[in-house]
Amino acid sequence: MKKFDTLFIGLMLFSMFFGAGNLIFPPHLGAQSGTSYWLAMAGFIVTSVGLPFAVLLAVSLVKDGAPAIANRVHPVFSAVFMFGVYLSIGPFLGIPRNANVAYEMGVKPFLPEAWNPSLMLFLYTFVFFALVYIISLDPSKMEKYLSRWITPVLLVAMVVLCAIGFAKLDAPLQTPAEGYQSGALFKGFIEGYNTMDALAALAYGIVILTSIRQKGISDRKALTKYTWKAAIIAGFLLSLVYISLGVIGGRMAANGSFADGTDILSAASIQLLGQNGTILLGLIFTLACFTTVVGLTTSCSQYFAKLFPKAGYKTQVFVLTLVGFTLANMGLAQILKVSVPFLVTAYPLTIVLIALTFFHRYFKHAKKVYGCTVLCTGVFAVLGGLHTAGVHLGPLQTVREHLPLSAYGLEWAVPALAGAALGLLWSQFDKKLVPEQKLDATS
Repeated sequence: MKKFDTLFIGLMLFSMFFGAGNLIFPPHLGAQSGTSYWLAMAGFIVTSVGLPFAVLLAVSLVKDGAPAIANRVHPVFSAVFMFGVYLSIGPFLGIPRNANVAYEMGVKPFLPEAWNPSLMLFLYTFVFFALVYIISLDPSKMEKYLSRWITPVLLVAMVVLCAIGFAKLDAPLQTPAEGYQSGALFKGFIEGYNTMDALAALAYGIVILTSIRQKGISDRKALTKYTWKAAIIAGFLLSLVYISLGVIGGRMAANGSFADGTDILSAASIQLLGQNGTILLGLIFTLACFTTVVGLTTSCSQYFAKLFPKAGYKTQVFVLTLVGFTLANMGLAQILKVSVPFLVTAYPLTIVLIALTFFHRYFKHAKKVYGCTVLCTGVFAVLGGLHTAGVHLGPLQTVREHLPLSAYGLEWAVPALAGAALGLLWSQFDKKLVPEQKLDATS
């Protein structure tokens, strides 16, 4: 495979990951963390860059990808978990969130107040999803559209915004807000969940591996090598963008309080470039959200086409764009209200599954290790999700609060380790344990 092919796949991967949440959350983190910025950003990058690319690497190591990893716990768990992940990153959360943010930042600021906002959202999302549908119909051409046409424009726009921000914004970082005054590293770690990128990586693995195979690469080790090279390119660009946006957010905090990252970037762009700044920011959000929706639509359609083969890939693309279009018109506030509790539940399970994949050979492929670890993690991940959703947990809340690291939203970590230890002991003493067949290159 040519060097430029790896570069273009890396750029495509960057564009697929870089969506609404990737723009919104770094500047907000920068404004909130203040003088604790670098600790908070380090934690953010671990879960928004490190974890997603660890997922990609793990998926490239395992034949049949993410479903095969989850299948090591149990086939029923694999079916339910993967179905939930694809629904969340696709039609129910990820796709409509990005489409709605693209409208809020790319079109709404330029509309006269007298115009009907609901009608404008309807018309915008109709055109938006029509274009998504057209491009997603042929996944083999996605690299061309995303990496060679759209991503370079997106990167140039980001460089312009960040360079001017660095040159003109020089206010000192402020006192950290509550939550960042202590444990800023852990707070940033949890904030990285909001990008949804680790869950998206479970789906994007299919797309990236397909793109590499189309270049004539079929050997498992070679697939892993090129996946890792593309991930390094995308990860470097994402980290650079996050740090830059976070610094802008941190310097803008001296100008007052802001509701979220969109408010920060809107105020910064106007302060830096006036009306032209609003246009530039609208272009950035539109391109970033569009490429992410195309990536999500393609990967989710491929998954559901395998799950329901009679429907076919093109039918799945149509259904996903239709559902995404419908839910995008519900409004951003409702979408975000549902997404956060789900992410708090799903991320811990994803983290332990990927960690177990890398240590797969060392505990001799024992399913009991997977089962016990996921069970112990899942119980407290669900409690964390319910707590985030505002559900009163009663006595269970007391148990949750007394667990180590619960103050940082990591109450599942110690139970996960305990579950892994229990699974190891159980597998050692179970005489009926039958070595599994070698499933993949990690065996």
